[in-house]
Amino acid sequence: AEAAGADGISLINTLLGMAVDARTRRPKLARVVGGYSGPAVKPVALRMVWQVAQAVSVPVLGMGGISTGAVEFMLAGATAVAVGTANFVNPTATVDVIDGIIDYCESQGVKDVNELIGALQC
Repeated sequence: AEAAGADGISLINTLLGMAVDARTRRPKLARVVGGYSGPAVKPVALRMVWQVAQAVSVPVLGMGGISTGAVEFMLAGATAVAVGTANFVNPTATVDVIDGIIDYCESQGVKDVNELIGALQC
């Protein structure tokens, strides 16, 4: 994407999932498969953000399972984060995530949130 001129890269959205009704032996979803999102995809999203951020020089937008712990995405290399599915469960999820970033920075003595970007120590 970067080589083709992208100004940034966002990842991830949903993963392809499936649900089966064992009683009827039929798929639970009309299209058989569909998007799987929420907290369960977070470890996959973190890994992908970390890998991509190391490979590109454009900003990386991290998303996927963020309801708390957005700082983790920034430490993995995300320049910014997006909150999606969590908003369906908690209408203040985005504000809660922002407050969590602020609280983390204050508790860790971080003066500029940009200090977090890619600061994961492996």
